[in-house]
Amino acid sequence: MSQAKINEKGILPVLQEELDTFETVVGEFIQGDWDPLAFQAFRLRMGVYGQRQPDVHMLMVKLPVGEIFSEQLEGPRNLSQRHCPHEKGYATTRENMQFHFVPVERAAEALHLIGQVGLSTREACGNTVRNVTGCPLAGVCSDEPFDVTPYAGAYARYFLRHPLTQGMPRKIKTAFSGCDKDCALTSIHDIGFMPQVRKVNGQEERGFKIVVGGGLSIMPRIAPTLYEFVPVDNFLRISEAILRVFDASDDLRKNRMKARIKFLVNRVGVDEFRLMVEEELKKTWPQEPIDITALLYKWTIDDEEADAHQGPRR
Repeated sequence: MSQAKINEKGILPVLQEELDTFETVVGEFIQGDWDPLAFQAFRLRMGVYGQRQPDVHMLMVKLPVGEIFSEQLEGPRNLSQRHCPHEKGYATTRENMQFHFVPVERAAEALHLIGQVGLSTREACGNTVRNVTGCPLAGVCSDEPFDVTPYAGAYARYFLRHPLTQGMPRKIKTAFSGCDKDCALTSIHDIGFMPQVRKVNGQEERGFKIVVGGGLSIMPRIAPTLYEFVPVDNFLRISEAILRVFDASDDLRKNRMKARIKFLVNRVGVDEFRLMVEEELKKTWPQEPIDITALLYKWTIDDEEADAHQGPRR
């Protein structure tokens, strides 16, 4: 059943019913009707982190590919002024915004404030597909084969609220770079995409080089190449197969410190991991169609603004 969207602007849909449910659950938790661990998992999927300080939380706002419009800034401003003691927010290296020291009883109102301007915290935390980062020059870089922004948007939309991605062994961090300079640092991400163009029967075909299993912290690794070229029509299906292999790896769930996908890729090797992905693609689920065209993020401006619009979109 479809749900009403609060604001049509932006990459991620913000659902009114979802925010209303969060408000209800917070009230039930305060009354003692929720197990603390169950509530923790619930609020993390909604982008609400616990802090070491008691009774306050940090809210993580996702900005896929780093995009935010000037008119959307009113939401974060209102959030920080009304609910953060220091009246400040912070931009992160992975193109999120953070707001600290928000009392739990105010978290629902805070999420409504940013939802009204088309911004979302959904799955900014937890064992989910986290915010999708992108090159800040995407769309205006002279070296890019094509603008990856619409496809990064499609990836973010496809896996948001996807049943597969609500409780994986650990988080997945994804990056889309615009060219071979790799400004978005796909090499240190769980999954990374770099645009490629090839000729097929004299026609230009767009696709992605896909890398998998990069990361820092414990056992830092440069992500090896899983596929040199995957057509844009198939990159979401390949991505889902990667995540299904990751989700099915029960051994990763035994030790949270070693539950990132890089540990699996390092243990079996990228060639074996590729075979695991190919086996996953032989199952019945890939037969379901994916309407990539409907998922593509198309950035537009009103005709009245067109003449005044200058420079890159972000």
